[in-house]
Amino acid sequence: MGIADREAQPLLPDGFLRWFAARGWSPRAHQLALLRKARDGRPALLIAPTGAGKTLAGFLPTLVEISGKGQHLHTLYISPLKALAVDIARNLETPIAEMNLPIRVETRTGDTPVSRRQRQRRYPPDVLLTTPEQIALLLASDDASFLFSSLQRVVLDELHALATSKRGDLLSLALARLWRLAPQMRTIGLSATVADPHALARFLAPQPRGKTVSADIVEADGAAAPIVEMLDTSERLPWAGHSARHALTEIYDLIRRNRTTLVFVNTRSQAEMLFQDLWRINDDGLAIALHHGSLDVAQRRKVEQAMTAGRLRGVVCTSSLDLGVDWGDVDLVINIGAPKGASRLMQRIGRANHRLDEASRAVLVPANRFEVLECRAAIDAVNENAQDTPPLRTGALDVLAQHVMGCACGGPFHADDLYEEVRTAAPYAALPRADFDGVVDFVATGGYALKSYERFARIRQDKEGRWRVANPRARQSYRLNVGTIVEEAMLKVRLVRSRHGGGKGPTGAIARGGRMLGEIEEYFIEGLVAGDTFVFGGEIVRFEALVEDQVYVSRANDESPKVPSYMGGKFPLSTYLAERVRRLLDDERAWRGLPHQVREWLNLQSRFSRVPHAREMIVETFPRAGKHYLVCYPFEGRLAHQTLGMLLTRRLERARARPLGFVANEYALAVWMLGDPSSMIRQGRLDLDALFDPDMLGDDLEAWLAESALMKRTFRSCAIISGLIARRFTGAEKSRRQVLFSTDLVYDVLRKHQPDHMLLRAARADAATGLLDIRRLSDMLARIRGRIDHKPLERISPLAVPVMLEIGRETVYGEASDELLAEAAEQLVREATGT
Repeated sequence: MGIADREAQPLLPDGFLRWFAARGWSPRAHQLALLRKARDGRPALLIAPTGAGKTLAGFLPTLVEISGKGQHLHTLYISPLKALAVDIARNLETPIAEMNLPIRVETRTGDTPVSRRQRQRRYPPDVLLTTPEQIALLLASDDASFLFSSLQRVVLDELHALATSKRGDLLSLALARLWRLAPQMRTIGLSATVADPHALARFLAPQPRGKTVSADIVEADGAAAPIVEMLDTSERLPWAGHSARHALTEIYDLIRRNRTTLVFVNTRSQAEMLFQDLWRINDDGLAIALHHGSLDVAQRRKVEQAMTAGRLRGVVCTSSLDLGVDWGDVDLVINIGAPKGASRLMQRIGRANHRLDEASRAVLVPANRFEVLECRAAIDAVNENAQDTPPLRTGALDVLAQHVMGCACGGPFHADDLYEEVRTAAPYAALPRADFDGVVDFVATGGYALKSYERFARIRQDKEGRWRVANPRARQSYRLNVGTIVEEAMLKVRLVRSRHGGGKGPTGAIARGGRMLGEIEEYFIEGLVAGDTFVFGGEIVRFEALVEDQVYVSRANDESPKVPSYMGGKFPLSTYLAERVRRLLDDERAWRGLPHQVREWLNLQSRFSRVPHAREMIVETFPRAGKHYLVCYPFEGRLAHQTLGMLLTRRLERARARPLGFVANEYALAVWMLGDPSSMIRQGRLDLDALFDPDMLGDDLEAWLAESALMKRTFRSCAIISGLIARRFTGAEKSRRQVLFSTDLVYDVLRKHQPDHMLLRAARADAATGLLDIRRLSDMLARIRGRIDHKPLERISPLAVPVMLEIGRETVYGEASDELLAEAAEQLVREATGT
């Protein structure tokens, strides 16, 4: 008998030991550690790589404890994905059947029939596999205390993916309620990638007032280090673009040489394009499938089943497969483009080779020269096992408002009691009482500016001072609209006659109607103000207005469309990887590890301008085609760069540099103008230190937010999550036009009459941490203060070529687009190198 088996004997019954032995296994140390934590009544966070038996470790305490069949809920398993819950159910059935355990396991997701959901409440299974939204719904029922009174354990899978989002806020509040309903309940968190385990461990334990408590941390040892390589293409590596089409035959060859390959891309449109491209050259007739979130659920399940059965040679997929659906024998993971984060890359690598003692294999395929730098930084981070998951959130107030309404649906509550309960959730442990009371008042009245409207009154106080649901309609609305995921929306683009005269401002009202040009994603429009021009449908149009779900544009002759180009994936470049890329550029000795084409590019930059050091920022200015350009290299990600571009153009206008527009990518920002910035700097009329002063995040930011559509969009999401505006009613879904009209009207009323309203504060907090990345921009401006190096050039530099190629481009993928990009790149490269 081995050491592991001797250690397991006091913890595992004989039937379990025989089951392990029959499979040729021994219980792993971290699985036994979780059994000990459960025996001692301790919450625990298990950090283990894919293939370490993480899921079985999480369930072993439950399987051991349930001795007889009873109609009581023992364990909740909560997953971020419906597919994951279904997959776990399938994997749990095997040990339960083989050991003949009297345990009933069921799933409950949005796809579960209503009849089964009702039966589960009356006759609960021993183990229920579900999602955060379903837990919120169950807690909002009047029989929640009956259902959960016997609950012993909650297992939270992929905890890092839940805890860093608003879904995590909702889940933390649900845990706070479960700790009250079932004081004996303990938690187990399962995570493969996490930067700060101690912060995540706080999520798993109730926080006492004024103190910090964490779950015990268990880390699995003995995992083989992954083998991660970067494709050094034999083809010409593009200067810009995101398709990686140049490496198509090399990607196909990797699929052909392996039994099963997952090919990850960052967007759904990229997935569709690459899938079609691979089928076009699939002369061997390999079984290659497609998987992303926009596909019909039946199609996704069909692909998953074929993958489980080993019938597919390759799957082109998006982040829909980032998390742990266990598909066993995946030999290779290919990541197209830069991964944007070390932890995200580790998560994807973990989909290959679900065996702890064998290395997972991955190949990164950079789509352009800048992405080579990011891929190199990510591989180095993986080799050092360095993680960059975001820090634990501060709980959002709009999510708290939804939870307060859910609590009222479950039964009347006293505000004092609920406040103390909410503060046991880690994201809300520091919640001020004034903020909590403001949220309750918001749910009760809509707030000071809205309290005269009866429809915003959803709870009311009874004679005992308890808060109750105001009417059945409010209760029904909550149940139909629970959750924190607000779908990305498409806007219709209509062509109308211009309402602009010779100047910037509007000269008349928009004529409604107009020819439909197509649809565009809302985030594409959110940074524009009236008068901005952009390319759409092959022509240049001027943005006239955004009214409800219609974007009104007119034809324009502007040779310089001034729109930020939102190319590639919507994942932001992580702060950690950005820092590594800056350090890589700063170390010429490290360039030796880069592909020849990239070394050549950096050497050209050194000859014609300068490669930036890690703690400084290079600002290049040069003339081109009758205009003047200012290009800087913050390396802080697209979101921060877009905000910086919006603020810089305002300042350049005041300096009379006559800016026309800007474009941003993950690494650089380019502004073009009629004034000559080189001359202005030389003559002292433009001061770069003043231009990039951190005070731009004050009045300049407020002024820009006041006139942009971005804040309205952010407010809309908060209004929906908080329950102020309902998306769905019984038998119907509110049209987008109705939602927009309602939220825009409320937004205007609140800004005018109650600017400190809870929802406006929530929207500003979301914008600052998400769409605007203000914290990161602030840190960058502080880092470069006094370290800005101006390089006045006679022509474009090699490093500026990629960002300049994005000017005026549509996000149109396809062969023609790539050919046009290649032609433009050759022209700019000839200019940069003077050849």
